[in-house]
Amino acid sequence: MRKKILLLSCLIIVLLAASACKKADVNQNPSELNQDESQKEKEENDDEGTPEVSQDETKAVIPYDYVQNLNIIDDNYRNFYEIFVYSFYDSNGDGIGDINGVISKLDYINDGNDATDSDLGFNGIWLMPIMPSTTYHKYDVTDYYNIDPQYGTLEDFKNLVSECHKRGIHLIIDFVFNHTSAKHPWFLEAVSYLESLKEGEEPDLEKCPYVGYYHFTKDYNGSKTYYKAGTSNWYYEGVFWDQMPDLALENENVRKEIEDIAKYWLDLGVDGFRLDAAKEYFSGEKERNIEVLKWFSDYVKSVKEDADIVAEVWDEEGTIAAYYESGIPSLFNFPLSQHNGLITNTARKLGTSSGKNFAKTLLRLDEKYKEGNPKYIDAPFISNHDTTRISAQCVNDEDQMKMSAGMLLTMNGSPYVYYGEEIGMNSKGTKDENKRLPMQWSATDTTGITTPPANADSVEQKFPPVDEQMKDPLSLYNYYKRAVRIRNENPEIARGDMSVIEELCTKDISAIKKVYQGSEIVILYNINTESANILLKDAGLTELNIRGYLSVDGNAVTMSDGVVSMPKYSIVILK
Repeated sequence: MRKKILLLSCLIIVLLAASACKKADVNQNPSELNQDESQKEKEENDDEGTPEVSQDETKAVIPYDYVQNLNIIDDNYRNFYEIFVYSFYDSNGDGIGDINGVISKLDYINDGNDATDSDLGFNGIWLMPIMPSTTYHKYDVTDYYNIDPQYGTLEDFKNLVSECHKRGIHLIIDFVFNHTSAKHPWFLEAVSYLESLKEGEEPDLEKCPYVGYYHFTKDYNGSKTYYKAGTSNWYYEGVFWDQMPDLALENENVRKEIEDIAKYWLDLGVDGFRLDAAKEYFSGEKERNIEVLKWFSDYVKSVKEDADIVAEVWDEEGTIAAYYESGIPSLFNFPLSQHNGLITNTARKLGTSSGKNFAKTLLRLDEKYKEGNPKYIDAPFISNHDTTRISAQCVNDEDQMKMSAGMLLTMNGSPYVYYGEEIGMNSKGTKDENKRLPMQWSATDTTGITTPPANADSVEQKFPPVDEQMKDPLSLYNYYKRAVRIRNENPEIARGDMSVIEELCTKDISAIKKVYQGSEIVILYNINTESANILLKDAGLTELNIRGYLSVDGNAVTMSDGVVSMPKYSIVILK
């Protein structure tokens, strides 16, 4: 019995001691606990030789410690924001966006103050057509010397130009001269004259020079791109629509009209032009189209030497390279865009695509375009007003959308971002109206939100509006903002001569070096759903530091002893 009591007493003492130890652990300073865990993690990493990025890390945002001073160069390498004025912001309550609405939202795009971080940081704006028109999209111009009344007045536009320039923003406008509206005075006068001709009488350009402004013919062969000119026996060409008659760009009088129009807008202060449908100036006649671009570019440069000019040549890389022989500064890089382009095609296949292929394709395109124009400025983009939005391309996968944006905004040249892409606005189907829906500023405050274009469908938006995303550090909006900031901190990203770092490229890792005026950066892309460690010594790289990084989930890119540890879907700039 005495032995049993002694044994029981010992057991009680042990239990009390254990309880005290447990209580002491619970009351331990949390910082000491973190230190213990950190030390344990460090020892484990030391044992393994290279650091690991945990896939179980907290969703809390890791402090970003790599903000650099802005280093924005005042040249034609820009970060452009494309605006469809009709759907952007309504300043007067009529349901239609307008010029004053754009002005009221300039601080959202760029407030002109380098000391703030509340704006997106874009320093270029492309306005879709703003001239008087009969349609909502305004690609059928009725007056090349004015602003569509739905959008405002010339005074409003002059104010916009001034406010943009105060903020260091280049403003370019859509210049549509492949065709006019069928309601344009030139066309109306030409058709009226043709209707007045007697049977067998031929047009006299002395009496009506406007007949020579368009492609009129009596020899109608059943072509679907030719339409009857009023009640006359003549037909006119309209490649896109019967309400968009094609201009005869071989006509010297037409060219003089276009030159006068260009000078008018340049004198008003615009920084350049986006040229619509350059491949259709003479449909199927590449050499003639190239000549038109050369003529227009040469003229504009004679008026404003540093004018921004970017043209739409919707085709494959070989054709785009040929059009660069015109000397035009920029052409939209269509092989990078849309659901089957390099950017989202790579992002959508995260974990299975080739990192090396991404880098090598960028280099191949760069070399090919330089053959046409060694001084070209690339115009990469993911989507625009004619294509499905990135959210539809990536089926609303936010990680893929962020990675796509990160790839775009670390490319050479002047990237173009379509309004609303920074918040993941959705599109639906092939209908153009569904690609041009109202900007989603707020779900609770409808001030300034426009009415959808007629015939637009109801399209569900999967991501929050601007005001909500601004508050979320992990939002798509804030990812775009950081990406633009990093670009504005490192001029090598846009301007650097590019090469592929073969030793670091794998199925999942893409590695690119860029050199600008003797300054060298390295850009690494982890195109995978898993973390990765990259040993810089494999490429003989030393003395590099992190200049900035992008990650989809807030996890940090780190570097220790020449090993870069990258979380999933991340990008890092080293210098």
